[in-house]
Amino acid sequence: MTDPFVANSHILHRTFNTKPSKVTKGNGITFTLEDGREIIDASCGPSVSCLGHSQPEITSAITTHLQQDIAYVYSGSPYTNQATEDLATLLLSSKPGGLSKAIFVNSGSEATDAALKLAVQYWHEKGQPQRTHFIARKQSYHGNTIGALCVSGHESRREFYRDFMSGNVSFVDPCYAYRMKGERESDEAFVERLAGQVEEEILRVGGDRVAGFVAETVSGTTLGCVPAVPGYWRAIREVCDRYGVLLILDEIICGMGKTGTMHAWEQEDIRGPDIQTIGKALGAGFVPLSGVLLHEKIFQALSAGSGGLAHGHTFQAHPLACAAAIAAQNILHRDNLLQQVVTLGKRLEALLCREIGPLPLVGDIRGRGLFWAVEFVVDKKAKTSFPLEANFSNKVVTNALKRGVNILGNLGHTGIYQVDHILVCPPYITTEEELEKIVALVKDAIVETSQSFI
Repeated sequence: MTDPFVANSHILHRTFNTKPSKVTKGNGITFTLEDGREIIDASCGPSVSCLGHSQPEITSAITTHLQQDIAYVYSGSPYTNQATEDLATLLLSSKPGGLSKAIFVNSGSEATDAALKLAVQYWHEKGQPQRTHFIARKQSYHGNTIGALCVSGHESRREFYRDFMSGNVSFVDPCYAYRMKGERESDEAFVERLAGQVEEEILRVGGDRVAGFVAETVSGTTLGCVPAVPGYWRAIREVCDRYGVLLILDEIICGMGKTGTMHAWEQEDIRGPDIQTIGKALGAGFVPLSGVLLHEKIFQALSAGSGGLAHGHTFQAHPLACAAAIAAQNILHRDNLLQQVVTLGKRLEALLCREIGPLPLVGDIRGRGLFWAVEFVVDKKAKTSFPLEANFSNKVVTNALKRGVNILGNLGHTGIYQVDHILVCPPYITTEEELEKIVALVKDAIVETSQSFI
C-alpha cells in the first residue's frame, strides 16, 4: 500500500510503502530529523559521508570558489579550470601503481560506464577492436545505469532490464570465503581455484577477445565488505597480465581511505590496476563526484592513436565539485585520518567480534578499516541463510533506527547466496566512545530482532 505522503509528494521516492523521515540538519557524525531526534550515522549513508555532516572548511571552499572562480566549465570545450587540474594532481602526482590520469564524473555508475568505454577505446587504439568482452563477478554491483548493470551480478537490480543486458559480459565466482571456500580447502587452494575460473573463462571466450576483468577490490553492498583472501589479487593480476586483459578495479565504495589506505588495492601486494573507479568518499558526500583513474599506458595508447577521449558528459570535471573534493582530501591528509581509520578500525573490529559475534544469529563479521559488515544466519554451524521474505537485516536496520543509529541493510536479492547483512561504516572522524555506543545500540537492535526467530 502506498504511503499517503509518498503519493502526494512530487518526488518519486525509491520506496512507496513508508513515509521517509525528513532530515533537517547534520552535525559531526549525526543528523537531526524533523521531529527533533538526533541519529548517529554509522553507515555514512551508503558509505559516503566519511567526514561527517558538517565541515566548515568544505563549505568555505565551495563559497570561495563561487565567489572567486567559475561555477561551470564544459569539459568538451577547449578550456580547463584550476580546481579540476588541482584535484587530479592531488590524487595522482605520485602516480600510485602507474595511475597517471583522471576523469571526473558525477556518480559511481557514470564512472563505471566511462571505465568500460575507456577500456574498449584502448583496445581499438591498440589495433585489437575485437576485444569487447568483459568478465565480472557474480553478486557484484558496479552501478545502476544500463552499462554498469551489464557488468553487475546483482540479480534483482538486473531483473527488469534483462532485455537490455549486454551479451558480451560473463561472470565468475567472487572471492567469498565464508560460503565458498571448502571446509578443508586452504587459502592457497581457494585462490588457485578462483584464478583458474578466470583463466578458463578467458580461454572459453578467447584470449584475444577479452577487454577486461571488472571487480570490487573489497566487495560492497551485495556481499557485505568482503576482503579477498591473501594472494587472490596477485593471482588475478597474473592471469590478466598473461592474456593482456585489463584489470579494472571498482573502489567506488571501498576506496579513498575506507580500508585504511587511500586505495584498497595497496594492501594486496600488486602493482595496481590498469583502470580504477573511485567515488563516494572522494567528495565526502558534500558534492556528487566520482572518477576514473587510468594507467599511463592507457593514456599513451590513446595519445598515439586518435588523440582524444571518445566519451564525455555535460557535467564532467565540474569545477565546483572538484573544489569541494580538494577541501575534503586536504582534511583527510592534514588530520592524518588514514591512520585514524586504521586505529579505529582495529577497535571497531574488536568491539564487533566481542559484542556482536557471539549472538546466536550472527554468522560472520568481516571488513577492513572502517568498512565492516555483519552477516546473519539461521544456523551458525550450517551457515543457513534467512529466506528472502524474512527481511531480517532490514528489520535490524529499523530497530537500530528506533535506538538512534543509522546503518545499512540488504539492497535486494543479489544472487545464489542470500546474504543477509548490515554495514557498519562510520565516518573517519568518529571517536572510540562513539564506536562503543554504535556497537552497543546495534547489538540491542540485533537482539530485539532475533527474538522472534530463535
